[in-house]
Amino acid sequence: APAAPAPAPAAPAAPAPAPAAPAAPAAAAPAPAPAPVQAAAPAAPAPAPAAPAPVTPAPAAPAAAKATDEGAYVTPLVRKLAAENGVDLSTVKGTGVGGRIRKQDVIAAAEAAKAAAPAPAAAAPAVGAPKKAPVLEVSPLRGQTIKMPRIRKVIGDNMVKALHEQAQLSSVVEVDVTRLMKLRGKAKDSFAAREGVKLSPMPFFVKAAAQALKAHPAINARINEADGTITYFDSENVGIAVDSEKGLMTPVIKNAGDLNIAGIAKATADLAGKVRANKITPDELSGATFTISNTGSRGALFDTIIVPPNQVAILGIGATVKRPAVIETEEGTVIGVRDMTYLTLSYDHRLVDGADAARYLTAVKAILEAGEFEVELGL
Repeated sequence: APAAPAPAPAAPAAPAPAPAAPAAPAAAAPAPAPAPVQAAAPAAPAPAPAAPAPVTPAPAAPAAAKATDEGAYVTPLVRKLAAENGVDLSTVKGTGVGGRIRKQDVIAAAEAAKAAAPAPAAAAPAVGAPKKAPVLEVSPLRGQTIKMPRIRKVIGDNMVKALHEQAQLSSVVEVDVTRLMKLRGKAKDSFAAREGVKLSPMPFFVKAAAQALKAHPAINARINEADGTITYFDSENVGIAVDSEKGLMTPVIKNAGDLNIAGIAKATADLAGKVRANKITPDELSGATFTISNTGSRGALFDTIIVPPNQVAILGIGATVKRPAVIETEEGTVIGVRDMTYLTLSYDHRLVDGADAARYLTAVKAILEAGEFEVELGL
């Protein structure tokens, strides 16, 4: 009987849930703002939507920190790349999903900025620098009257005689010597070591001119006025006009048509050296059947040279300059920078017609442009 009262005090434990009723109004207190009518019933579910609320804003904050002014997400790598290249991300249009800026977009923006930079303007002064006028020395001959040197009188008499006795005119062709100049550049060092002379462009022109004379005998001939005949020579004795202190002299390369590039180079160097050393002999100055004058060595673009007496033609070589030219290739017509020169043929129209001159010049041009000198140069 005394044990029965022990469970009785356990009964008050049941009322413990009763105080929980006031807790419901506490949770429901914010509920009246959206739905005051359901304050009591939805008290239990009300906290459920509140739980995700703190989770959603948490990732939103970092996303905003890595967005551009337009709100597009940018990775740290892209931001670093933009900073290194000085690219303003607000000016970059993203090509990724949803307008996202990729590293390729930053690289493209950096390259576009470099291309737009006015770098050529800074280089402009360098272009004008070479145009500075040279300092010219006043000649001691200025203001003097002197006796004409004998060699000048001989040259003058011969030139006047040639012009008075011949019907002279000139034809010109343009020649692309790019391949020839590349071959020369490739071979000149080994050539000088092997042959003992420098390889200038001149031997190539002499070689081409002499070879073409064999096929065009009217250019390598002489009019014999006394007996009314024409002599077509069987050898190509090419005179080379050399500028010396005494005046223009023309030593002769005998049988130039039978010489290779090395032979012509040696003969040219030997004769020019003798002229400048005043050791040339009369025999070395006579017997020319054709003459070549390299006025381009002094920068002349081309010249209308005078045909010497007892000859019917002379070839003038102009300066070789780089300039744009139209080139025919297997892919089509293109424009490129080429080494170009003019060849002028002055001739006596009494024997040589314009068509003859054109055919000869075209033959010389073809030989030079083909530039098939590898074997002779040891390439």
